[in-house]
Amino acid sequence: MDDFRLYGLYELLIFFYMSRIGKKPVLLPAGVDVTIGQGKVDVKGPKGILHVYIPSPATVSSQDDPRALLVSVPDESNLSNKAIWGLTRQLIANAVEGVQTPFKKSLELVGVGFKVAQAGSTLTLEVGFSHPVVFKLPEGVEATVDKQVVTFTGSDKQLIGETAAQFRRIRPPEPYKGKGIKFTTEVVRRKAGKTATKSA
Repeated sequence: MDDFRLYGLYELLIFFYMSRIGKKPVLLPAGVDVTIGQGKVDVKGPKGILHVYIPSPATVSSQDDPRALLVSVPDESNLSNKAIWGLTRQLIANAVEGVQTPFKKSLELVGVGFKVAQAGSTLTLEVGFSHPVVFKLPEGVEATVDKQVVTFTGSDKQLIGETAAQFRRIRPPEPYKGKGIKFTTEVVRRKAGKTATKSA
């Protein structure tokens, strides 16, 4: 009962949801193999190899079905263990998906004169500053450039998300004219300028 006093209703719902995720086995499709080691799981597929580090006290096993991975924690009623349980299962599931079909994030440069050029693993941006901005791709991430749209791809979902977020931070979209770097699916909430406000 003491655990429940430490958390609000929202947090308890999150923990409950994570424990439900944790109970689901991770099924391995054809072409994907795993090696369970001490504190980590290596996931190998047609698009590469990912290493998933298992946080304590979670453990991973294949038990009866070698094509299904099960995550377990010692005390399923413990709220912290519930969170680790679901997180670990989701990290493994993301890795299994990523070594088959790479994850993608696309961003768009919005602004007159904004452009990006690619040379190998380096992107050079002109986004309204007095000098070009150089962005180096981390290992495990590839990029394609189509006019003002840059798409990052890779097997590691977390790395793709972090890379895209760093790229966006170079010039986040401003709320008045919408200029900047935004996700292609992002809707920028626009604010009225001072002139428009006065005339209203």
